[in-house]
Amino acid sequence: MDDLLKFLHARYEADNHAYAEVAYRFGADALLDSHLPTLDLVDMLARDYEAMDPSDARLTGLEHALRVLAQSHAEHPDYRQEWRP
Repeated sequence: MDDLLKFLHARYEADNHAYAEVAYRFGADALLDSHLPTLDLVDMLARDYEAMDPSDARLTGLEHALRVLAQSHAEHPDYRQEWRP
């Protein structure tokens, strides 16, 4: 699961850099309909998972949710098929 979390964090960083470039080139209004809030929520879930106690009953559900969310990057060369839910 550590590798999946690193992958998600890396995608978050890359996507944020891309959005920053768009904002720089075209102005902040270009981001009004962006997926930035969704990216922030995925990163927050990944951080919650990392901080969660292994005995927490919610851990299994959160792991499944992260695997589902990671599928949006299934075409990325670093994505691993074993991460599929």
